[in-house]
Amino acid sequence: MQSSYVLPITIVVAGALIAGAVFFVGKNNTPGNTDGTAKTDVRAYDPSLDHILGNPNAAVKVVEYADLECPYCKTFHTTMHQIMDHYGTSGDVAWIYRHFPLGQLHSKAPQEAAAAECAADQGGDVAFYKYIDKVYEVTPSSNGLDLAQLPVLAGQIGLDVEVFTQCLSSGKFAKKVQNSYDEAIAAGGQGTPHVIIMVGNDSVTLQGSQPYDSMRAAIDAVLGQVTTPAPAATATTTQ
Repeated sequence: MQSSYVLPITIVVAGALIAGAVFFVGKNNTPGNTDGTAKTDVRAYDPSLDHILGNPNAAVKVVEYADLECPYCKTFHTTMHQIMDHYGTSGDVAWIYRHFPLGQLHSKAPQEAAAAECAADQGGDVAFYKYIDKVYEVTPSSNGLDLAQLPVLAGQIGLDVEVFTQCLSSGKFAKKVQNSYDEAIAAGGQGTPHVIIMVGNDSVTLQGSQPYDSMRAAIDAVLGQVTTPAPAATATTTQ
């Protein structure tokens, strides 16, 4: 695909005010860059691996690599729900959430990420997003969540708590969470949230917890370059 979408969004991002701060993993250990000026090697949406909110055929996909104990991710999570409230009904924008638990800062985050996968194991993408909504709702962030709450939250969204607990204690999704972390690093992730706007095979990275207006400006810049509307999903996008 031609890289015709990359330049306009880069211009917008360069002029956007970046909110908050970023947890850095360490530049010496992280390939690529996250200044919004270059493409990174980002995996395309894969329904067998990913959790998506919105139309899987959306022209624009916002990929977020996040840590459930990151306070800036918690703020950005609210922003992304606002984005989906605005764009979701058109089917032009979808949100893909991937795990990037910074265990050296937040030792509880990998277990929380695995818990979200156990929620999805029972209830698909609907349960996944409901579960991370609940985690962000109750955690004070910065490694403050009591892990004993994880099964409680599962019950609150209607999951079988016993099945959930067995899943979590088995370590069934530990490898998937680690793979997602490694993928974020390979995609240039230096901190959380690591946000990538994708159109086809083109991608531009945004640094940190972008405010709603900056996200709207970036997405609108890309949508303005998309001449063919995204086909509507033929089935529900969540299970």
